[in-house]
Amino acid sequence: MDTELLTQLASQWQGLLSLYAFAGIIALSLAGGWLITRIPAVGAEARINRETLAKRREKPSYVENQNWNRKWALFFQLIIFTAILPFCLKPGLPSIGALLLDCFVILMVYDFFYYLTHRFLFHDSDFLGGPLKWMHAIHHRQHNPCRMDSSYIHPLEVAIGLGLYVATIAALAAIMGRFDVVTVTVTFVAFSQINLHNHNLWGEGRFLWGYAKYASDMHHYHHAKFTGGNFATITLLYDWMFGTLDKGEGGYSGAARPVKKA
Repeated sequence: MDTELLTQLASQWQGLLSLYAFAGIIALSLAGGWLITRIPAVGAEARINRETLAKRREKPSYVENQNWNRKWALFFQLIIFTAILPFCLKPGLPSIGALLLDCFVILMVYDFFYYLTHRFLFHDSDFLGGPLKWMHAIHHRQHNPCRMDSSYIHPLEVAIGLGLYVATIAALAAIMGRFDVVTVTVTFVAFSQINLHNHNLWGEGRFLWGYAKYASDMHHYHHAKFTGGNFATITLLYDWMFGTLDKGEGGYSGAARPVKKA
């Protein structure tokens, strides 16, 4: 490789900022998780999911899958935080407005491409026929998932999910300019926690918890049958736009479009 190219890459590589982002993601996830579970309603739901997970872990095959995926996830994250994110980060702090806008754009662009991937590659479809359905079927063995079932998947699906997320950041950084550490940290935590919550066994729907229950319920409808809708993961906007909302009433089934009632 040309020495000049290596020098140019080295000058653009923000490894220390990537390390800050990695540390920030861990700190925010741990601190945020501890704080929110101090709320009685959330703490009760967390206990239900922990108890369900303990029962799942009585099966050696379940433990083997989780352990295997942790190893692969560490490998993929090593690549992300050493070879990709260092070229997407810049020093400095964002304004509140810029932080919210950038996080929104990153998550919604990612969710659009995840929706397409999930619908047309992971499930049956008229367009592609679901070439990776065999892989995604592992995740769908859990028909009534709990929180940690979000990582009960094939290692290839780990790579695809993380790859789509970091590719979204890289592509947007090339278009919009590099992102600051705070934006990437907050976005990564939101991306992870929303995906975890979608798999939560969640019963509390009073007051402000209404949407939390709705999001969890909708993803559980998706898991209940391998031919359901609700393919997006961040919001259900794209399912609403493209007619794949599934409220557990048979409104969407497989590749067929929903039948509208007269």
